[in-house]
Amino acid sequence: MNSADLGRRVGVPSTALFTDQYELTMVQAALKAGTAGRRSVFEAFTRRLPEGRRYGVVAGTGRVLDAVENFHFDDEMIGFLRQQEIVDEPTLQWLADYRFSGDIWGYPEGEVYFPGSPVLRVEGSFAECVLLETVILSILNHDSAIAAAASRMSAAAGGRRLIEMGARRTHELSAVASARAAYVGGFDATSDLAAGFRYGIPTVGTSAHAFTLLHDTERDAFRAQVDSLGRGTTLLVDTYDVTEAVRAAVEIAGPGLGAVRIDSGDLLLVAHRVRQQLDELGATGTKIVVTSDLDEYAIASLAAAPVDAYGVGTQLVTGSGHPTCSMVYKLVARAGSAEPDAPLVPVAKKSLGAKSSKGGRKWAARRADEHGVAEAEVIGTGAVPRELAGRELLVELVRGGEVVAREPLEAARERHVAARAGLPMSAMQLSRGEPVIVTEYA
Repeated sequence: MNSADLGRRVGVPSTALFTDQYELTMVQAALKAGTAGRRSVFEAFTRRLPEGRRYGVVAGTGRVLDAVENFHFDDEMIGFLRQQEIVDEPTLQWLADYRFSGDIWGYPEGEVYFPGSPVLRVEGSFAECVLLETVILSILNHDSAIAAAASRMSAAAGGRRLIEMGARRTHELSAVASARAAYVGGFDATSDLAAGFRYGIPTVGTSAHAFTLLHDTERDAFRAQVDSLGRGTTLLVDTYDVTEAVRAAVEIAGPGLGAVRIDSGDLLLVAHRVRQQLDELGATGTKIVVTSDLDEYAIASLAAAPVDAYGVGTQLVTGSGHPTCSMVYKLVARAGSAEPDAPLVPVAKKSLGAKSSKGGRKWAARRADEHGVAEAEVIGTGAVPRELAGRELLVELVRGGEVVAREPLEAARERHVAARAGLPMSAMQLSRGEPVIVTEYA
């Protein structure tokens, strides 16, 4: 990773109130007790993958870095906290001066992860680290869920083009984050212009059924679109009769018509019929794009169809049934006092259920077999075993409060391709199953 910021930076408002009230009340109590300054280590991880998923995908890291940089309390926020009597005056004075000054390490964006993987490690004083819990989890849980769904869809598509088009199916800001995460997970473009503007993701779009219905005839609509957008445009052919629409589309645009889009019906059957008709009309280079509430299973079912691209909306931006990764942010080590050189003490929650955690500042490495295929996620504390040297997964993201690893989004996208390729072939199966590699604790 490098520290070059190659993308468009868009002003981000303060993220300080993207948090839960108990983060601030903990800070107040810790300040009063004299423990707020104890050096602490928090880790973000998930205890299990969503049911049936074989691997997770780290996404949102770049957004986390932006959120940490912009986590500060302005006068208006302090006034709100004072008026609502959320915390006392000494705490308000501390918050007014807040800037994160610690260190953050984590799995680089686009990397895969498994149960227990320390996806993000945040180190600093207790008070400055605990405040970041909610905003970090809200970003990682959302973006990683979308990226995992996108990765599964990308695997099912087998190299065919994927277009994210779910903006109208989610919150307007989560739509932008979803497009970004989908791009990391393997999608090629988005319909959302805000995502294109903010992150440089390629954008696409031509027309909807409303445009066809606006005109007196389908031919009039096609002619207007071709006259405006050129013969390489994509014509939507399922408003009335698909066969007639394809014939009209080729007659108006000629054999150089860019693509036709099918948004309803039996997509497998219709795609075969449309391909045959296009070829008979001489439009052998015209692509076929299919949409209509697709998910990874529907995409896989169309593997034998003459489809060139898929447009996916609802199922993608909702994580294809798993809208969160259930990541948590836990204190795993803290100093015995506020002295700078006080040694770290491992700490962990004990639970009778499945919510226990493992203490200690952790490293992670991925062990491979003799063929170079991943076989285990190894997690431990202390020194990294010699045989795993060079295979560590965490990288430095923030040092002394300064971001040191901002990178272009394309790098995360390419990293995911490589990370997924290093997994066993069974990772690509859509059938339900356990994580594709085991988690071991050293």
